[in-house]
Amino acid sequence: MNTPSRRPLSLTNLRAFEAVARLLSFGAAADELHLTQSAVSRQIKSLEDELGAPLFLRGTRHVRVAPDGLTLLRAVDPWLNKVDASVQLIRRSRSRRRVSVTTFASFGSLWLLPRIEAFQRDYPDIDIRVSAHDAIADLDDPELDLALRYMSPDHVPAGGVHLFDETLTPVVSRGLWEQIRLGKAPQLSKPSDIAQHTLAEEDDDRPSTEFLSWRHWLKVQGQGHLQPRRWLYLNFTYQQVQAALAGHGVALARVPLVFEALQRGELVEPFGAGGRVGSPFSYWMVVAPASRNRPEVARFCAWLEVQSAATRAAVATISVAP
Repeated sequence: MNTPSRRPLSLTNLRAFEAVARLLSFGAAADELHLTQSAVSRQIKSLEDELGAPLFLRGTRHVRVAPDGLTLLRAVDPWLNKVDASVQLIRRSRSRRRVSVTTFASFGSLWLLPRIEAFQRDYPDIDIRVSAHDAIADLDDPELDLALRYMSPDHVPAGGVHLFDETLTPVVSRGLWEQIRLGKAPQLSKPSDIAQHTLAEEDDDRPSTEFLSWRHWLKVQGQGHLQPRRWLYLNFTYQQVQAALAGHGVALARVPLVFEALQRGELVEPFGAGGRVGSPFSYWMVVAPASRNRPEVARFCAWLEVQSAATRAAVATISVAP
């Protein structure tokens, strides 16, 4: 048996392999790559000869990826995606400047997006791309410049910048608060009164959720045994805030993300400052090493630090009186 070659594999052949493996068709892959079917077949045969192993199981009317092909595909697919993303980034960088930010959905909805317009007014020549989801993105991805994350100080990567700490507080809508004041809804003047209300709870299994939960808040308040009238389980923080604003119950809100709604009187802290609790988790900015020297990224980071300082000041001084 011939010994497999140790020469670098051809990128052209790898692209042909990925296309056939994805489409399970030599003809469809040829159309996508603007080649003839025989040309794609030759590229796959050349790759198989280089590896010394069959990559596809060919039938009369179907194609399946062979076990060795699946091994190669697991390595080739993410690698080609990163190459393509890098090429797109280089092409875009030749035209307009752009900063790509990844963050979790609630932070993007409640804190970042309401402020983006102010940055764009000051820097109209810089485009901002926000990718908001709760999966932690890899900053090795050339498409990403920085991440705004929620984590404990022990897990912050080198160079991470602290934005602000976490503070949690029960909140209700102004409408529900007025109903309580008029005696048309159950009282909410002390922690045990929570038992008469619906509590909006974050339905998540991440480590930080323990400190965002009503169970933690009730334990801090000496009410660990208490059961509310009912629970309303929601996936995201911003959904809990929306539920509170709609008058559907009491939410345990993150003060740095809702302080403006508190200032406007849209949300009310029924227990005032006494209802606030902290958390070992806080908000951080992490910049991708490859992006640190780009002027547009530096400008956006400096702007974020100014906005974060304003948030810290507002959380510290906001009136908590209902």
